[in-house]
Amino acid sequence: MRVRFSLPAPFFSLHVSKALVRARHRKNDFLVNDLLLNLLAVFVGSALGGGARYGVISIANRWLGERFPWGTLVVNVSGAILIGLLVSLTTDGAPLTELEQAKWLLIVGVCGSYTTVSSFSLQTLNLAVKQRLLTAATNVLVSVALCLGGVWLGLFIGNGWVGNS
Repeated sequence: MRVRFSLPAPFFSLHVSKALVRARHRKNDFLVNDLLLNLLAVFVGSALGGGARYGVISIANRWLGERFPWGTLVVNVSGAILIGLLVSLTTDGAPLTELEQAKWLLIVGVCGSYTTVSSFSLQTLNLAVKQRLLTAATNVLVSVALCLGGVWLGLFIGNGWVGNS
């Protein structure tokens, strides 16, 4: 049984014509329609996750101060917890298994814009659970090194464009 995902009316109202419903039965149209619904779910989830990130970081920084990146730490840790919970709710036999767009909305959209560290953490943990410890450790070291290097490179390029030293 396939359950359709739809957003609550206050957020989004989607009108589907009878022709479009009939067209969903054709393979190519079915694929395109699913892609569009999944993309819409990611867009909405990204807006929600980004807003949540802003709110959590703002509150954490106000309560804990900004001498240490507490807000980012809170977001990254809570995002890792959230993605673990959501994956468990959307895997085979779980309550949200049949809601394909819910996976895209919650895991890719919300968690993806709330924190990318949640995805990184899930992937690294999956490697470790599969006894691929060297690969998991390499993923951690390479990801951290490349991301820090990427931030440095972005700052270097950006500062060069605006003339900051």
